Amino acid sequence: MRRYLSVTLAFLVCTAIFTNAQTAPAQPNPSTPVLLWPEGAPGALGTTDLDKPTLTAYLPAQNPTRTGIVICPGGGYQMLATDLEGTQVAHWLNARGVAAFVLKYRLGPRYHYPAPLLDAQRAIRYVRAHAADDGLDPDHIGIWGFSAGGHLASTAGTHFDAGNPEAQDAIERVGSRPDFMVLAYPVISMQPGITHNGSLHMLLGEQPNPMLENELSNETQVTSQTPPTFLFSTTNDSAVPVMNSVLFYEALLRAGVPAEIHIFVQGHHGSGLGVGNPQLSMWPVLLQNWLHLNGWMARGAE
Repeated sequence: MRRYLSVTLAFLVCTAIFTNAQTAPAQPNPSTPVLLWPEGAPGALGTTDLDKPTLTAYLPAQNPTRTGIVICPGGGYQMLATDLEGTQVAHWLNARGVAAFVLKYRLGPRYHYPAPLLDAQRAIRYVRAHAADDGLDPDHIGIWGFSAGGHLASTAGTHFDAGNPEAQDAIERVGSRPDFMVLAYPVISMQPGITHNGSLHMLLGEQPNPMLENELSNETQVTSQTPPTFLFSTTNDSAVPVMNSVLFYEALLRAGVPAEIHIFVQGHHGSGLGVGNPQLSMWPVLLQNWLHLNGWMARGAE
């Protein structure tokens, strides 16, 4: 009898292990990072890894809405929080049937404006130009940025073009306007008292040009052509004042751009998807609802 129970228990354990192995969702395998400019980025100062902006694709098994999102991690334009605000976000999107593309853009103090913007624009053009290869709709290409990456994303959404039809490079013939934006605790303004000073100086140098400060205060650059936007921030963010999000939201409303904003009371800067925070863990759910309502994520995804 004891031998029978032992064999039965071993069988059940092995069955459970096999079942879990069969049902546990596999993490997506990222593609090999692609050089956005194989022949060298415009304005490159060298040939090191720091001089080579790349894009890493994470493609889901199924993509019902054929949506792709370029992800811009934050880091004050000085470093990139690639795991918290890149890889983890890509996995979240893949689990919900959306393709993700994590951008490695050029940073200060080695690079200033316009290098990061050129990288973000090129990323959007690249994803759109290769949409058919990845099963995407070229009109379903968004951008998602965190903190300084939110400034870069909002800059891409307020400083874009339709592409150059005369360009020899097919990617450059494609428009750089994102179809929608997701901005998480973003830097928006370069104005004193509102901006994040570290991001300001890494992007524009120690003595910023006042004209560029205004041009890259993206709350002043919103038009009716700015893409629909979802904003998330927290009131007690001690690094990036919540007014960055508020001012951008107000500008979107004035321009008649569809926008949704969620401001939580508590929550430190750099909270990512809010994992482990009972309050902030709700914000990705609100984002998922917004993406679904706009046709960029399937209902009941995940």
